Amino acid sequence: MTDATTVDQAETLTGEKPLLSVRDLKQHFKIPGGNVVRAVDGISFDIYPGETFGLVGESGSGKSTTGRAVIRLDDITSGSITFEGHDISGRLAPEVETMLRSDMSMVFQDPMASLNPHHKVIDTIATGLDAHFPKMDRSERAERVYQMMDRVGLSRSQANRYPSQFSGGQRQRVGLARALIMDPRLVVADEAISALDVSIQAQVVNLMKDIQEEMGTAYLFIAHDLSMVRYISHRIAVMHLGHIVETGFTDEIFSAPVHPYTKSLISAIPRFNPETERTRKPLVYDVGAAGIRYDEGTYHPMTSSHSVLATDEQFEEWTR
Repeated sequence: MTDATTVDQAETLTGEKPLLSVRDLKQHFKIPGGNVVRAVDGISFDIYPGETFGLVGESGSGKSTTGRAVIRLDDITSGSITFEGHDISGRLAPEVETMLRSDMSMVFQDPMASLNPHHKVIDTIATGLDAHFPKMDRSERAERVYQMMDRVGLSRSQANRYPSQFSGGQRQRVGLARALIMDPRLVVADEAISALDVSIQAQVVNLMKDIQEEMGTAYLFIAHDLSMVRYISHRIAVMHLGHIVETGFTDEIFSAPVHPYTKSLISAIPRFNPETERTRKPLVYDVGAAGIRYDEGTYHPMTSSHSVLATDEQFEEWTR
C-alpha cells in the first residue's frame, strides 16, 4: 500500500502550489479471459509551474498511459487529477474542458503519425486557434502561426507545405508548434524525441528548454532515455509495472539512487570512456527473483524531496 503524502514533497521547497496534482491514479484494462492489466496502479505526483517533471521507465511501465490519463484522452479507473485547481478526474463541465484544452496540450511520439498528411502545416499548427477562436481574422491567424513557426525554428516559407515534405526533426517541431499555439501552461511530451536521430533529439530538447525559459511552460516529459531525461528534467519519477518506485530532484536520483530498479536503469547508460564501456556490466533487475511486491511497500523519505517505494526491511537493506 502506498502513501501518497510522501510521494511528492517539493511544495515545501518551492513555496508554490502545484499546477497539476495526481493522487492514487489507477488505470486498469480488462482483457479477454476476465483478466485485468493494471497499467497504472496507484501513483501520485505533482508538477509545478515552469518545471520539467521527467517520468522514466522501460516500455510497458505505464508512462504513456499516465500521460494519456493526465490530459484526459482516456477515462481513469480511479484516483484524482487536479489541474489549475480544477478536478478533471471525471466528467468535465464545458467551461473546465475549454480551459483544459487550451492550457494543456500534448506532443506525441511519432511526428508523422500525429500529423494529418493532407493538411498544410499552417492549418495543422492553427488547430487550437480554429477550435477556440473560429471567427479569428485570417490574417491574424496566419500571423500567430508565423510567430510560432519562428519560435520553434521553422521558416515561414514552409507554412503551405505538407508533413511529407519535412524531415523527422522538422515534423516534431511542427507538432511542438501545434502544442504551443495556445500558450499552454502544461505540455505532455510522450516519448517526443525517441523516434528522432540523436543529434536531432538534442536540438528538439534544447528548443523545449528555450521555450520553457521564454514562456514559463511546464512539461511532463515521458521517456525511457535517462540521459535525455537527466538533461531536461528538474525532478524525476522512476516508474515500473504501474508504480512509481523512486522520485526526487534529478541530481538526487543520479547521485544517490536507492531502488534496485533505478540503479539498474542508471547502470545501463553508456559511458563516454571506451575502456570503461568494454568492461561495464549493467545491473540486472528482476522484480520476481528479488521478491519485491510493490503493493506491499510505502514511500520512505531520503530527504524532503527524495523518496523510495519499499517495505521497512527493504529500505533498511537498500540504505545500509
